Amino acid sequence: MAFGHRRHRSSFLVDLGVLRQIQSVAAALLFVGQARKPPQNRETGELMAKLNLAGWRDREDLEEDYGPHKLSSPMPYFWTMVLFLIIVGFVAAILFRQASEAFAGNPGLNGLILGVLAIGILLAFNHVLSLRPEVRWFNSFRAAGSADKVGRDPVLLAPMRALIGGRQTTAISTAALRSILDSIAARLDESRDITRYLAGLLVFLGLLGTFWGLLGTIGSINTVIQSLDAGSGSTDDLLTSLKSGLSAPLTGMGTAFSASLFGLSGSLIVGFLDLQAGRAQNRFYTELENWLSSVTDVGHGFSQPGEMSDGAPAEELRRLTDQLARMTHEGGVNQRTTAAMASLAEGIQGLVKNMRGEQQMLRDWIEAQQEEAKAMRKTLDRLTARIGQADRITVQTEKSVSPAKLSRMEDSGGD
Repeated sequence: MAFGHRRHRSSFLVDLGVLRQIQSVAAALLFVGQARKPPQNRETGELMAKLNLAGWRDREDLEEDYGPHKLSSPMPYFWTMVLFLIIVGFVAAILFRQASEAFAGNPGLNGLILGVLAIGILLAFNHVLSLRPEVRWFNSFRAAGSADKVGRDPVLLAPMRALIGGRQTTAISTAALRSILDSIAARLDESRDITRYLAGLLVFLGLLGTFWGLLGTIGSINTVIQSLDAGSGSTDDLLTSLKSGLSAPLTGMGTAFSASLFGLSGSLIVGFLDLQAGRAQNRFYTELENWLSSVTDVGHGFSQPGEMSDGAPAEELRRLTDQLARMTHEGGVNQRTTAAMASLAEGIQGLVKNMRGEQQMLRDWIEAQQEEAKAMRKTLDRLTARIGQADRITVQTEKSVSPAKLSRMEDSGGD
């Protein structure tokens, strides 16, 4: 396997050498073309610069920057779980006599609790051991440089395997990163649902045995109390009857406490093992997320050559679809905005018309008032002229009448 990895790595380095030679030749041709026809080759130079920045040079950068990034083995957590079970077994061996007596209190229910405990232990170990082939596949994929060169397909990393396919490049888009991480997180979380349920089931079985034993204890105590008769015999007979009657309540108490003991102890064991399995899965997820984040392409320009041949059309189509949807949404918003602006313009136009009509009415009223004022002024002028004329006539009349009156008055005085 190591020989195959070295062979694939050497072929990959040969491809890098060929690509660098092609790049140098293209740069030389571009330089000659720019020296001869600078205006016509400016777009070609920009295109080559984009290719250098986005695709052809990234493969070498990925090889140098990221290096042999590998996922850690989950075996340390496995050995921690084994050590914990050894300690539990040592404690159980020390308390074997008391545990066997407690188990004999209710063998059926206690045996069921131990069976559920064994299933929970096996599932917890399976969660950790199932990460080993995934880690091996990922490390082999990183060493080979292509998913097709790794023989066995993964189970947990199946979304990553399906997305990458046989591409030589490992650069992915941000949408693919979110899709892979969400799928793997959901699978890891769902794989531990049964273990969590078994931990709760052990507590439930312990409580069930407790209530079962308490019910038997209460019924036995009631029977003992009813069987006691102080006048039926001597004190020794009464004590003997009481001792024989209390054996059943004590058996019920043993059933109750033994079930609680095994149930809570089993829940403690399964809970610790599930905690270690969760830590192993979280470490696996965190390291995978770190690596995927390091190879995520956050740009929208040219992609790498492998993606241009395999994944570029799909990525480009997805990007164009998103842009079209965004433009459609913006177009709908612009249409609604245009309609609102048109409605607002119509309202403003109607308001302007009303204001103009009111201004015209006010102007007409002012003109009418001005005409009336002019007419009243003319009337007052005519009245003033007539009054002045009447005053002059009166004065002239008085002047003409006064000498005649004086002569008459003189004549009347002489008579």
